[in-house]
Amino acid sequence: MPKIGRIELPEFPLLLAPMEDVSDPPFRTLCKEQGADVMYTEFISSEGLIRDAAKSVIKLDIYEKERPVGIQIFGAELDSMLQAIDIVTETNPDIIDINFGCPVKKVVCKNAGAGILRDIPLMVKLTEAMVKRTHLPVTVKTRLGWDSDSIKIVEVAERLQDVGIQAISIHGRTRVQMYKGQADWKPIAQVKNNPRMHIPVFGNGDVDTPEAAMRMRDDYGLDGAMIGRASIGYPWFFKEVKHFFKTGTHLPPPTMEQRVTAARRHLQMSIDWKGETLGVLETRRHYSNYFKGIPNFKPYRMKMVTSDDASDVFEAFDEAMEAFAGHVFA
Repeated sequence: MPKIGRIELPEFPLLLAPMEDVSDPPFRTLCKEQGADVMYTEFISSEGLIRDAAKSVIKLDIYEKERPVGIQIFGAELDSMLQAIDIVTETNPDIIDINFGCPVKKVVCKNAGAGILRDIPLMVKLTEAMVKRTHLPVTVKTRLGWDSDSIKIVEVAERLQDVGIQAISIHGRTRVQMYKGQADWKPIAQVKNNPRMHIPVFGNGDVDTPEAAMRMRDDYGLDGAMIGRASIGYPWFFKEVKHFFKTGTHLPPPTMEQRVTAARRHLQMSIDWKGETLGVLETRRHYSNYFKGIPNFKPYRMKMVTSDDASDVFEAFDEAMEAFAGHVFA
């Protein structure tokens, strides 16, 4: 069974990926209920934290029911990262994760996220200092490399392990690829098969079906799967993967009642956590997936994603429930 520090995990755990404006406490709650084993927060700017920026500080909110949970931070300045790790340690997560994988330009241009893949010695130096700064287990999320000509992930993972990280999650694309093309899991398997590696190696990228998760486990031999985009608006994905592992069969899709109930709870928890304006706005991206594949659903979805008033969105849920009650989905 894989372990992160002293945290014991089930065989082939499923991890909720840190996703900006997605992996917040309301969404993490729903994913935990559906079988996600480890939660990661949205990534938090180290500079934002030390400036006490409200958008960064609110992301430190974690709840007992979602443990084990990791708080993820990003940055490239040593002093800022060390101050941030002190702040994060005070909030008492189970894990601190360093983001060396975000490909977004506004992060990369500061040499943070995947930008640091152009400077591996700095990446190792930052990681070593952060491991020494906290008593909590430190993990890393990264990509294969900056581009196809600079993939040195086997060496990079070994060096990060040698300075004390307790697990590594690797997205099977380079920074240059962003999210295009197909994720390549072979280099991740090479990291796992390196005889010097003894920490868990988790795969990320294109784990979008139970079969894909099974391939990652059985064909590539990884220690677990980090699930990102497949879970957006679809927290049931974790349960479906685990059911498939156990039985080799697929669970039926969620009913309309289950979809509406989840979407309604998601919106209400978001409003309770960050207020109506942001709660309504940031939950919108989930509705397409909550109600994906339902014929003639567009009028209801349009109302959900264009209304600024929560009462209108809740009304759209009720109307959809009434219109599709008893509908069986393929």
